[in-house]
Amino acid sequence: MALNSVTPVSSANRQAGNISQQDFLRILLTQLTAQDPLKPMDNSAFVAQLAQFSQLAQTQEMSASLNQLLAVQTGTQSVDLLGRTVSVFSGNNFATGKITDVSVSGNAPSFTVHPATGQDLTGITVNQIFDIR
Repeated sequence: MALNSVTPVSSANRQAGNISQQDFLRILLTQLTAQDPLKPMDNSAFVAQLAQFSQLAQTQEMSASLNQLLAVQTGTQSVDLLGRTVSVFSGNNFATGKITDVSVSGNAPSFTVHPATGQDLTGITVNQIFDIR
C-alpha cells in the first residue's frame, strides 16, 4: 500500500526532535487510513496517544509561562538593586560602589557599578556581586 499522501514532518521539527500537533494528527490519520479493516487497531491506544500529546502540549505551555514569569521576576529584582551599594569582584579586583544602571538580556541581568574611585564597572553579573548593602 502506497503512502504518498503523507506530508513529511518539517526538517526544523525533525532536527529538534519535536513534532507539532498538526504533525501528530497527520500521523494518526495516516495510521487510521492505512490500518487493515479486518484487524483494526485498538481505539484505546489512540485515545492514550491523544491524551499524552495533549498533556505534553500543556506542559510545554506551562514551561513557556514559567520562563516568562522568571524573566519578569528577574527584571523586578534587578531594578530593586538600583542605588544600592554592592561589593563586586571584577577581573582580579574587588570594588565597592553603587549600582547606577541595570539591563536585562533574556533572563540574565547585568549591572553598571559606580565605585567611589575609578571608572564605572559595566557588565557586572549577579554572580560577581558578593555583598549588598
